[in-house]
Amino acid sequence: MNRNEPHLARLAAHVETMLHGDLAEQIGAICIRPAVDETVEVLLVTTSEKHHWTIPKGWAIDGLKPHEVAERKSWEKAGIRGKARKNPFGYYTYLKVLDSETAMPSMVAVHVLEVEDESDTFPKSGQLTTEWLSPPEAAIRVEEPELKGLISRLMDRTAA
Repeated sequence: MNRNEPHLARLAAHVETMLHGDLAEQIGAICIRPAVDETVEVLLVTTSEKHHWTIPKGWAIDGLKPHEVAERKSWEKAGIRGKARKNPFGYYTYLKVLDSETAMPSMVAVHVLEVEDESDTFPKSGQLTTEWLSPPEAAIRVEEPELKGLISRLMDRTAA
């Protein structure tokens, strides 16, 4: 896998797999909190391996509904507690890197989570970097075009 290729070019090699529905399924959260100027801020975290910016996400957890998984992953990866909306806000695809030779396409169901509390101590503290950004800055930092679109759509909804 060539990390220098654009995101869509890397996904193109997996189109046949994706068309047959052979996608890993993950759940993520766009965490939002009120900003000083009465807009919202979006939380981004770095991935553990490549350290690029994304949202808190992970695999489904037996016994938890998808929005509850979004809440759990936000806590584990960023120290965020809050309520995730039950219905997904949208979806995006990316290549989940399993090892240096293997990647698989993954579809992430994204839930909006309104932050109620933040903590400096959480399971992945010290391993991942977190940063609160304006939606335009967050959209610039993430590399997945569909995730950029979801963040942009969030900007449209909060502006209304």
